Amino acid sequence: MLADAQLQLPSTHSARLPALPALPTYFHSCLQQAWDGCRAAMAGSASRWHSCLGVIVSRERQRLEHFQRAEDILLTLLEGVHALEPRFLVDYARNLEAFEFALCSSEDAVTVEVPLRIDGDALRVLACQPGDSPAGNHSGLGTCYLEVPSPGTDLEVWTSTVGVMEQGGGVRCLAPGKVLQHLKELLVSAIVQCQRRFLLQPGDVSAENLREDAMELSLLICGGWKTLRFDIVPVVRKWQEPLRLKGRLSDRGFPAGSLRKATQEAHFVPASPHCWRSSSHLPILKLLQAVDMLKGPRLDSLRVLNQIRSQDWGEEAGKGGLTFKHLKMVLLWSTELFPSPEDWQDLEGSVYRLLVILLRCLATQRLPHFLYPEENLFQGDRPDFTSLYPKVESFAWDPQRFLHFHFDLPVHTEGWKADPRTQALLQLPAEDGSYWDTAYFDILLSQFQVYRLQDGVRHSAMSQLLSKIRQEIPQQS
Repeated sequence: MLADAQLQLPSTHSARLPALPALPTYFHSCLQQAWDGCRAAMAGSASRWHSCLGVIVSRERQRLEHFQRAEDILLTLLEGVHALEPRFLVDYARNLEAFEFALCSSEDAVTVEVPLRIDGDALRVLACQPGDSPAGNHSGLGTCYLEVPSPGTDLEVWTSTVGVMEQGGGVRCLAPGKVLQHLKELLVSAIVQCQRRFLLQPGDVSAENLREDAMELSLLICGGWKTLRFDIVPVVRKWQEPLRLKGRLSDRGFPAGSLRKATQEAHFVPASPHCWRSSSHLPILKLLQAVDMLKGPRLDSLRVLNQIRSQDWGEEAGKGGLTFKHLKMVLLWSTELFPSPEDWQDLEGSVYRLLVILLRCLATQRLPHFLYPEENLFQGDRPDFTSLYPKVESFAWDPQRFLHFHFDLPVHTEGWKADPRTQALLQLPAEDGSYWDTAYFDILLSQFQVYRLQDGVRHSAMSQLLSKIRQEIPQQS
């Protein structure tokens, strides 16, 4: 077996791996240690976990109050926009945005989609030309044009002619750049009018972040003593057949019908001045809300991990870091991969359900989108894996060091020695997704001694998978 050494970034390629311990000894000793150790440790550790969660939850009410104050101001502005241009609608059902904002302990921007009063079902979706698609776009359905039906409609001011190969000429399409520009001008006018009518107080709204080239319109709104950022995005809604997840059981782990309800409507938002892209922002929030209907501390595990992320797993040297969006996706995957209510009986075990999936994603540098698994959410603004991975594994092996609140330097993890058996399991090839299943993550849970389930079928699946790993993966003595 490889000696303990300073962690190097795990490779996604098939390499010679440290030998796993003998199968029966390793498997049964992990489970026995878990059961022997958890009885004595659970009482003491549970109080630390719940103490951390209690502080997080106590802040949510205050955060929600700030959001609601800022939301009132935003809705006043959007009502002003609607009065000037009725094709921009005011959506008063902001419960999903408020739900997400209360969950997220960091001050991320709140995305607000402003629906257009357009018959989206009458628009034809066409593939964008390569030159019109923004570099690095990784949206689930790619970029597209939205062709406006003829004869003419009342949308001429928002359209432009684009060349589409399959059409053999130009077609009139809804131009997101024109829609954005018009919405921006109306927002500025609404701010001025609301100030003149004393509907806004000085300092309530700042439009200094409105940029010409941005695909969202950012406003800073004061919600009490805290300023919140709202990214306002025009959206075209279009009914679609609910997504069918290829090779996966529909609604596995989720309330019945939740996937259909979340994906029966497509949302198109600006991707470039000429192209739109499919947005999964609201469908993901709907699935997250569906998870909240299930028993067990699932969302509490997200709360705890996000707090650790914000205070101890931050960005370094200007490089991208782990985001709340990443953790939301990890929670959705954990809900599907651990569908049994027994997996979610206590807070510590629930956090580890997310942790083992997160570690696998960091080790392979791939976090698949829950609705569009071909999309890697770690592309684009990539996290610093070399720095981030040891922080997450350090937390997994010694969470008590992290379960407290501080406002200075993060927990020291330099010099952390990676566990070679854990590395061996995490470095298994990821290209074909063959280890993206419950048995594999159960093995990782037993590695961290947090399995604690007496499910014979799951035990058997773990044993069979360990046998496969020993037979198929090159070993090194």
